[in-house]
Amino acid sequence: MKYMERGGFQNQELMRWTLGATCALLAAFWFTNAALFVSRLGVTPRSIAAYYLGSEGDFRAPRTAGAMLEVTHMHLPMMALVMLLLTHLLIFAPYSKKAKIAMIALAFSSALLEEGSGWLVRFAHPGFAWVKLASFLTLQGALAFLLVGLVMFLKEGAAAPEAAGARRRRGEKQKQETSVRRG
Repeated sequence: MKYMERGGFQNQELMRWTLGATCALLAAFWFTNAALFVSRLGVTPRSIAAYYLGSEGDFRAPRTAGAMLEVTHMHLPMMALVMLLLTHLLIFAPYSKKAKIAMIALAFSSALLEEGSGWLVRFAHPGFAWVKLASFLTLQGALAFLLVGLVMFLKEGAAAPEAAGARRRRGEKQKQETSVRRG
């Protein structure tokens, strides 16, 4: 935990391994999230509204409040944990404080809006389908930025020990050359 507190986690090999594996799994989540959205809801406001409101032409019943509640019940804590992990690590990345605050706000608000907008489409007005689509795209963009940023930050940390080792070897070589010249 001390590596997380001090922001040096990217320099610790085992932390890089576990965070790298986490990024790989979250990247798979990103792709499956997009695939599920497209395959179930489609990519137009009309298809999104039809998903929630039902479609006589497709013999699809409207989404029930109970079914939506089950999905929401699982999505909210999972998205909270994913966003907590990624935005917490973002805090240690070399971005300005304003950029960090903006990214944190964008990540959490798009996740909440993406989850809540389905309820709005179903129980308020089908016009909220635009909000569902926009919040989904924003959420996917935020996740992609956070994942790519974390991977780059981890790679930077992995390069730091190698660079330090190269500097140390150059220094040792220079000492040897100096002692050979004196000897």
